[in-house]
Amino acid sequence: MFATISSIVLAGVALAGCGNPSDKPAASTDSATATAGQEQVFRLNMHSEPPTADPTIAEDTVSGAIARATFDGLTRTNEEGKPEPSVAEKIDVSPDQLTYTFHLRESKWSNGDPVTAQDFEYAWKRLLDPKTAAPYAYQAFYIKNAEAYNKGTAKAEDVGVKAIDAKTLEVKLENPTPFFLELTSFYTFYPINQKVLEANPTWAKEAATHVGNGPFKMTAWEHKSKVVLEKNDLYWDKDKVKLDRIEFSMVEDNNTSLSMYENGELDWAGAPLDTLPTDAIPSLKDAGTLVTQPIAGTYFYIFNTEQFPFTNAKIRKAFTYALNRQTIVDNIVQTGQIPALGFIPPSMSVSSKSHFADNDLEKAKQLLKEGMQELNITELPSITLTYNTSEAHKKVAEAAQDQWKQAFGIDVKLVNKEWKVYLEDKSQGNYMIGRMGWLGDFNDPINFLEIFKEKSGGNNDPRWENPQYKELLNQSAIEADPEKRKQILAQAEEILMDEMPIAPIYYYTNAYVKDERVKGVVLDGLGFVDWKWASME
Repeated sequence: MFATISSIVLAGVALAGCGNPSDKPAASTDSATATAGQEQVFRLNMHSEPPTADPTIAEDTVSGAIARATFDGLTRTNEEGKPEPSVAEKIDVSPDQLTYTFHLRESKWSNGDPVTAQDFEYAWKRLLDPKTAAPYAYQAFYIKNAEAYNKGTAKAEDVGVKAIDAKTLEVKLENPTPFFLELTSFYTFYPINQKVLEANPTWAKEAATHVGNGPFKMTAWEHKSKVVLEKNDLYWDKDKVKLDRIEFSMVEDNNTSLSMYENGELDWAGAPLDTLPTDAIPSLKDAGTLVTQPIAGTYFYIFNTEQFPFTNAKIRKAFTYALNRQTIVDNIVQTGQIPALGFIPPSMSVSSKSHFADNDLEKAKQLLKEGMQELNITELPSITLTYNTSEAHKKVAEAAQDQWKQAFGIDVKLVNKEWKVYLEDKSQGNYMIGRMGWLGDFNDPINFLEIFKEKSGGNNDPRWENPQYKELLNQSAIEADPEKRKQILAQAEEILMDEMPIAPIYYYTNAYVKDERVKGVVLDGLGFVDWKWASME
């Protein structure tokens, strides 16, 4: 994300919209040319190994993209970015907006099994089962008794999701949730083939055992090398799928992946699953081939609030205020990003004010002094900033390192880790300051704020919790008046920015270049990518 997520926690990249054709030379391989009677093959780079291909436990952009290609939900986000019926052929909603009844169409798993309502009930209860430890379990707390089951105070049968029969799924909610049909298109809510999982708990780790119900099926996974997806002829909407095959490389070096694109070895370079080398941005702009698009996402650093000295809010605020975001977006990332002076991105904003000033060195120094006095220390301990492998992350980290050196006279150590290792260490609290990014899973600010609702939350890696903040989010869930709800969420963001468990840096844009023959890739404003309708023309 570099993401996601999602909304998602990002593996280091984000999404972008369709745009200008590239001027790279046409590929010479037969597989790259879509003419009559020839295969349509789309080739791109995913930067790093997907941590998982199981949608229930996926939490990053790369894993989420693979899940979206190989699975299908009750609803699916269409080309206009709106959820529409997918595996569910018809959806009934009760007058009080608390009961959703999904009527499933005839559809199959990639192994030929029928997709049933039980597959969804099983998947959602597995998501909520505390033994699963799914990072996104909290996304299902809108369902009746879902949170209680996840916290061990209710049973699985109490959860408000029930297969009435093989083709009818009934879902009861705690409160009216206007964005619920957006949630059901998110990969966390995809079905799971219970028979496959129970026969082989590691089913999602290899292509040979992977079973999905989406437009593509996984036919090869050479770990840390490549992934191949092929059209799923058992998919219910297979006639809409034009690509025969998608081939993913796994090249971490951005300069190498861009060179592969320029040499005709790839059809797409950059977002959503990779980043372009920052040094190449000016020339790509000059050539008119760079495509950029703002998306609902925030690039930020997280502080481990359980690790000294970031147990102190003033220390966290000092490090946040000392960053020069304008310099970072102008001289490093360079694709129209906006300095982030709050957490919620502009497209979902609940307040028009900035929560702090960019590069406020005077305030930063004063806060550091006060924080150190509160901690009764005269000098800071060794500080470490950890980021996942990416040229852009490295350069942003180096800029932060230099800015903190100039502001405070300290030497911050930089540590680079491979994405999967970074995710594991971050979730276990093995970091001091860490790089993170978040793209919206659905179009509502609660999706950003709820990350930090509880210390035990699957994506609350700062391990920060505030009772008043939590109560405000609870109030927002039952507030029917949109304007009052917005004011409640604004109060919550104010608390988040006052306690500062995170240091917002910039709001995302996506940047990429593509072959002019690539058509129909859906890249929406939330950061989702879908190749269901893509083609090589």
